Amino acid sequence: MSLTALVTDRIRSMIVDGDLPLGSSISERGISADLKVSKTPVREALAQLKHEGLVTVVPQSGARVFTLSAREVREICAFRRALEKAALQIAMAENPAPLLRDLEAIEAKMKKALGKGDTRKYLELDTDFHLAFFANCGNSYLKNAYGIYSGKISALRTHLAQKPQHTNLSLKEHGEIVDAVRRRDIDALLDVLDRHIGRTQETYEIGIEDISVA
Repeated sequence: MSLTALVTDRIRSMIVDGDLPLGSSISERGISADLKVSKTPVREALAQLKHEGLVTVVPQSGARVFTLSAREVREICAFRRALEKAALQIAMAENPAPLLRDLEAIEAKMKKALGKGDTRKYLELDTDFHLAFFANCGNSYLKNAYGIYSGKISALRTHLAQKPQHTNLSLKEHGEIVDAVRRRDIDALLDVLDRHIGRTQETYEIGIEDISVA
């Protein structure tokens, strides 16, 4: 892996994990010093993260962690609904047993992480849970399209975890998804997924201009 790729992964993790909060400024010099690298790989990393929607770069102002308006939250929820439902429908038709095996294993780890109070690990597993839909659908176009914005979705998930009861409700809904897959009930599966993603949208409805201060 190249130095730029390593720096990109590190900064992406800092954003996803909330170490760099939404809307916060990113110092090229500070990142360079922390990671003990020159500014060049940091600058290249920020360009990649801009492509992924995790970073905004304003001339003369520098780089900042992304933030979203309520309208943009609705758009990303619509994006998730479209792609995740499509991936699940294909996976249920073509690979239901491997899908169930993967989701059950991840759900068990999620319960363990939450039981220990390890929210960061829980959120990593939450991301893995949804990526499992695409890993089992066999469609590289769907997988790659979702993958571009997976980091942004994960960062939003981290932000939401600060809301009261959000994580407990999240775990409950993941359990309902696993149960629907186990019963091969596609209608119930799509319904719970719709509700699961919908809670993100409901948290940031019209009238909230910026989720970073919501």
